Amino acid sequence: MQKLQGMDAVRDRMPLARLAREIGITRGAVAQWDKVPAERIGDVSRVTGIPFEVLRPDLFKAASETAA
Repeated sequence: MQKLQGMDAVRDRMPLARLAREIGITRGAVAQWDKVPAERIGDVSRVTGIPFEVLRPDLFKAASETAA
């Protein structure tokens, strides 16, 4: 089974309405995201506990990839 990434991982972790409330934006704004916006990665990671490289693998390499 493949590990969830990006918004799929976020949706699996918590309802979008709760995420929106926790980071101070509307649920509608969060629902429009195809990817977590770069300027929101820190907030989303803090609230969900999901690492940056899972939220946006296109921007961040996993630690195991960079340690090689």
